[in-house]
Amino acid sequence: MTESRQLCPRCGETLSPAERERASSRERPGICDACYLEGFDLVSAPEKLRVRTCAGCGAVHRGNRWIDVGARDYTDVAIDEVTNALSVHVDAGDVAWGVDPEQIDVNTIRMHCTFTGTVRGTPVEEHVTVPVSIARETCTQCGRKAGGYWASLIQVRADERTPDTDEIATAREIAESYIREREEAGDRNAFITETDETDDGLDVKISTTQMGRAISDRITRRLGGTIEDHATLVTEDSDGNEVYRVTYSVRLPRFRPGDVIEPDDGKGPVLVKSVRGAVKGTRVTTGDRYESAYEEGETPDARKLGSVDDAEETTLVAVEDENAIQVLDPETYASTTIPRPSYLDTGNETVFVLKSRAGLHALPRESVE
Repeated sequence: MTESRQLCPRCGETLSPAERERASSRERPGICDACYLEGFDLVSAPEKLRVRTCAGCGAVHRGNRWIDVGARDYTDVAIDEVTNALSVHVDAGDVAWGVDPEQIDVNTIRMHCTFTGTVRGTPVEEHVTVPVSIARETCTQCGRKAGGYWASLIQVRADERTPDTDEIATAREIAESYIREREEAGDRNAFITETDETDDGLDVKISTTQMGRAISDRITRRLGGTIEDHATLVTEDSDGNEVYRVTYSVRLPRFRPGDVIEPDDGKGPVLVKSVRGAVKGTRVTTGDRYESAYEEGETPDARKLGSVDDAEETTLVAVEDENAIQVLDPETYASTTIPRPSYLDTGNETVFVLKSRAGLHALPRESVE
């Protein structure tokens, strides 16, 4: 190695063996460690930072979008933003740092940062102060919520009847649960704008059309029924794309579990057990299984006689034979012969019966209690 390679070109001091080795590996004249460290910046930091936060939900604006950061307060937000803005020199090793926030006023936090590390085997330390200003704004999501924005309307109705309180509560819970799942997954576009219980059923306004469809699908999977959708053009976005609102009409089945219906097949009334896809149940005259025909689906040609809520407990007077029993009519108290379905336990002294236009029929005890 030539003499010029053995001297520091800046201070003229002789390079140590380690310094000469580093210089030769870089294929250019090397300077001594003292000169290198004299102009070395351990960390690069901005002179100041402005952090845009949402006053409503606490989200932080980064790049071109709002991000939920889950910070407990604005000091945590400032620490995170300073962390993201700092860069440590690539030649530094064993770097550690700490921060001492100083609250100047409600919108300004001064971040005093201390960095330590090693460079060419020499311990180094650097202090950096970054003022952080907090700008409170309204994020896109909160702005849409405040403005009543919605993209899809779910209308929960029922075929030839009004949804009952249990169905309304279930539909509402399904919508809220789905939106909660999307929020927990980090979807900032997920929110319910409005829920309104009407004389006809339930109306739910949802933030996106995709979520409106997903919620409607969940409702029909749980409660049965069908979905029809109708799109309405409302405006154009900044790029000239057409923007639609979609109404999802969820129509629940005419009958529901617990109803007692009389199909138009002459084989006697049926206690409905399920209405998803088809009506399934049990004949209250025999205990035989019933399922509506494929082409009838959830709306077989039948009339409703009542439900398990209308059943009354009465005395089992006698067992006539394998097909008939005698009970007391709960209205007239007259001893009346009625069909004996296979599910009836004749060891009980009482039986639950439903009196309707089709007569008096015994219902399964477990369906009433």
